[in-house]
Order: sequence, then structure tokens, then C-alpha cells
Amino acid sequence: MHKIYSRPRLRIPKIIMHTKKQNIKSKKRFSIVFILIIAFATLKLIINAILPIFNELCREKAISIATIISNNKATEVMENHSYDELFVVEKDTNGDITMIKSNVVPINQIISDVAVKIQEEINNTGKEDVEIALRKYYGI
Repeated sequence: MHKIYSRPRLRIPKIIMHTKKQNIKSKKRFSIVFILIIAFATLKLIINAILPIFNELCREKAISIATIISNNKATEVMENHSYDELFVVEKDTNGDITMIKSNVVPINQIISDVAVKIQEEINNTGKEDVEIALRKYYGI
């Protein structure tokens, strides 16, 4: 059996009549979607307003922590060294200072010790809390 002639049939979409129950459901769905869109848009606006303030506060807190650690560790390392160890003062026969020579080896050792101790302390420092006052959010 051979087909002599065939053509695609036209499909006419069915027309569905919505009942009242379906209209109520679709209105509820639309309301929920609309409320969610408004909620997400509001949340995005709030985050965009707070984020620059939060980033600035975090930066200031990090600088503060790094400054405190740097000062403490530099003082701690320098307690083990004296001025005479770092510099040699040469005087003439009259007692006048003619030259001050620096000892490079102990100075380099101090620089290295300070950097290592600062890095160790920063690594050991845990998470710090950063708080945002509401007055900063409102610009008061």
C-alpha cells in the first residue's frame, strides 16, 4: 500500500474557557509573583545602599587591626635590641662625633623579624565583627 497523497493537517488550538475558580487561582498567582518581585527589588535597593558603608567600615577595621599589630610587634622586637648594637658612633680626639655607622646585619634581622611576627599575628587573628549603626544607613 502506497500513499498517493498526504498533507499535514492543520491543528486548530482549543479555546479554553476559564471558570471563576481558575480566574481566582490565576489572580492569586499573579499577586504572589508581584509581591515577590517587589520584595526582591526592595531587598536589592537596601543591599545597594548598605554595601558601600559596610565596605568602608571593613576597610577601616582592617587598617586599625593591622596598625595595632604592627606597632605591638615592632615594639616587641625592638625590646631585644639596643642602639649600640645597631649603630657605631665614631668620635675624634676632642670627643666630637665624626661618623655614625650602621650595622646592616642586625637592622636587616630586625626588619625580617618584625615582618614575620606581624604576618604570624595577622594569621592568628580570628574574625572580627563589624557593626553598622542605623544612623549611618540613614545618613544621620
